[in-house]
Amino acid sequence: MTDVAQAACRVLEAADPADKVKAARQAARDWRLGRIDHAFDAALPDEPARPPAPELLPPNRMPKRGKGGSARGRIALLHALAHIEFAAIDLAFDMAARFGAQFPRAFVDDWFSVGADEAMHFAILDRRLRALGSHYGALPAHAGLWEAARATADDALARLAVVPMALEARGLDVTPATVARFNAAGDTASARILQRIYTDEIRHVRFGTKWFEASCKERGLIPSAHWQLLIGTQFRGVVKGPFNDSARDSAGLTREYYAALA
Repeated sequence: MTDVAQAACRVLEAADPADKVKAARQAARDWRLGRIDHAFDAALPDEPARPPAPELLPPNRMPKRGKGGSARGRIALLHALAHIEFAAIDLAFDMAARFGAQFPRAFVDDWFSVGADEAMHFAILDRRLRALGSHYGALPAHAGLWEAARATADDALARLAVVPMALEARGLDVTPATVARFNAAGDTASARILQRIYTDEIRHVRFGTKWFEASCKERGLIPSAHWQLLIGTQFRGVVKGPFNDSARDSAGLTREYYAALA
């Protein structure tokens, strides 16, 4: 029987976007149906496979894309979001397989379901790009998304703190304004997609907070204080507002975590 790590490797080693989406959906389905053993015997790759396009650039070399006011700007923003979701597929399955042995079985339940969500998000964004005359890979994307995974590969708490509780939480802050801009431009189809993703991401951040707090409790750590320590040492970005406090609260990420760092 395939185990968790082997199933995750199939996702991580799929370079073609359609193949990665298919592998993610298959892994989530097989896990749900009991076809995957709760074991972690395969060695995970240091880097996930990537397609030839998009061209990956350092963040400081990325062209400015604006805020989605023009049709070209909206395509650029949707492409950037598709790239984030594409990387998020790998991040979710790597989370489940790299750290799953340290947690109850429900940890894999959560992160395999997140991986399936991210695959769906990528697929509908790519479909929307095609409807607008573009596609994933048509524009450059930044190469920094896997850096957070690489930097936290040896520490489950650091990975939880940085990826769902910082990077994904930032998406909760900025997405409502983006939805409003797309609606104002008459692009209601794209706005509906972003709203759907936003709703799912609240749950993803909640999973991060839940497992972070459970692990802190086991280790006798104060969650908010330890999160701040990890962000200070492991996170290369900046914790900045404005914050969507209500969405963050829904995800269990209360102001006691981030207010002192803003």
